[in-house]
Amino acid sequence: RRTPFPSLLLKNMLSCEDVGDIEDCVSQETPLTSKRPTKDKVLPKALRRKTTEAEAPPTADSFIPGTQSVYIKTWGCSHNNSDGEYMAGLLATSGYSITESPLDADLWLLNSCTVKGPSEDSLKNSIRKGRELQKHIVVAGCVPQGQQDHRDLEGLSVVGVQQIDRVTEVVEETLKGHTVRLFGQKRINGKRQGGAPLDLPKIRKNPLVEIISINTGCLNHCTYCKTKHARGDLASYPPPEIVSRAQQAFGEGVVELWLTSEDLGAYGRDIGTSLPELLWQLAEVVPEGCMVRLGMTNPPYILEHLTEIAKILAHPRFYSFLHVPVQCGSDVVLKDMKRDYVVSDFKHVVDYVRKHVPGVTIATDIICGFPTETEEDFEGSLELVRDYHFPSLFINQFYPRPGTPAAHMKNRVPTQVVKERSRRMSQLFQSYHPYDHKLGETQRVLITERSHDGVHLVGHNKFYDQVLVPAEEGLMGRTVEVKITATGKHYLVGKRLSHSAVGLTTRPRPAPKGAVSGSVRCGPVTECGATHGRQGSSQTKKDRRTVLTTDAFIVFVALSVGCMGLWLRYNYGAF
Repeated sequence: RRTPFPSLLLKNMLSCEDVGDIEDCVSQETPLTSKRPTKDKVLPKALRRKTTEAEAPPTADSFIPGTQSVYIKTWGCSHNNSDGEYMAGLLATSGYSITESPLDADLWLLNSCTVKGPSEDSLKNSIRKGRELQKHIVVAGCVPQGQQDHRDLEGLSVVGVQQIDRVTEVVEETLKGHTVRLFGQKRINGKRQGGAPLDLPKIRKNPLVEIISINTGCLNHCTYCKTKHARGDLASYPPPEIVSRAQQAFGEGVVELWLTSEDLGAYGRDIGTSLPELLWQLAEVVPEGCMVRLGMTNPPYILEHLTEIAKILAHPRFYSFLHVPVQCGSDVVLKDMKRDYVVSDFKHVVDYVRKHVPGVTIATDIICGFPTETEEDFEGSLELVRDYHFPSLFINQFYPRPGTPAAHMKNRVPTQVVKERSRRMSQLFQSYHPYDHKLGETQRVLITERSHDGVHLVGHNKFYDQVLVPAEEGLMGRTVEVKITATGKHYLVGKRLSHSAVGLTTRPRPAPKGAVSGSVRCGPVTECGATHGRQGSSQTKKDRRTVLTTDAFIVFVALSVGCMGLWLRYNYGAF
């Protein structure tokens, strides 16, 4: 018996342009329901059920990794931000779309901080919101690593701070509906490593700024600190790995390098080197027009390197900026904190650096209301700030962190007293103006950001003071000469003096925002194309969908031609 030629199928095959599957190719002539006679305006129950099923949204019968979108939120320090950039780069390299819209994302990656109670509370709120929106959630950072049995993480996937290079595996399994808990330490021949490799792909939050964590963990045992539980003991990266990463970043258009860790001054003690040795090696590879900023260092470990550190801070490729937390102006409280120094040690660091690096910026931290702090102790902290007028002062109220010795100390300072001391310290800080003497100065400023007001660009002078410059095209990533026309509590305002900018034609053009580092090496401005690296954006997702649609159409055509050949052979003996 001969079967009628399926001309309708052939017509559909030739007219469909966007095919996701064979079932997607249906012409207007194709009946969706049976034409069995029915009563006027009454559908049989069976047909009503078929219509309902036809209108239901299609569901995938398999999971395709790398086709989903991920929203990443990071809390905390620059080390945590670096980890977040690495995880974004790894996911984008695997095909995932990194989105800034939490509502549009299929999965939320929450990169947490455990230093303060408020940051952990913010994490809890985000987890609750994500669950309400039925989002897949993965929690990274110091909270799960420092407290693996945290009740708010129950039923959620987590990835430890030393396992960020495996975040793609965790995300894939979570999207499949599984719960993954991935912790553990990186070790080679039994020796603990700094963490994931430094040469992993990353998406820089600011394409002009590279953050390198030169070591993880520390040698301290501060009684109030929860980060120690997460990051552990000191583990340093070898100098060649750090220098290589810096060279790669400068080759990709980065102009500002941040060196970060839990304690920069302790770097190298576990691998037989030191911070000054590393910094002198870096000084040899920093191009003209680029700058290096040192991160936080505690007094005990910077004391023995003061001479070399002063020389480095005076180097033209390094910002004259040092962040040394004192935490309290009382030796008694410092002992209870187990800070391993006294107030006079801190003063010696500040006095020496100020003497040998004129104009240097010293930033510090103060904790108000530590459990054993008396009014006399707090007065010592106020006196320290009065004497030194720190231009950058981080004022923190004491928060008892679970599992720390300070959380179990008796006779804690009442909450209202803690708040009152914090208010008094803030009033003292606001009472002086550290930049007034710089009015009228001529300074060189490296531009790296756009101001939120949309009117200014943001840069930093040699002393890492924040300088606002009227926005002009072509200045991002360049060094300009300005005259300081106004000062504020936290910033300077400069007017550009000339129309020349250092590095305008000699520095590589930075990759666009959202590009993955390491995927494309970019040459000078005159040699660079418009596209740099793979985009972790909606454009990547659109391109991926186009490829999948094209592949599906090719498969459909092949199947149709094969079926047509079988039909001709069966009915006409063709072939």
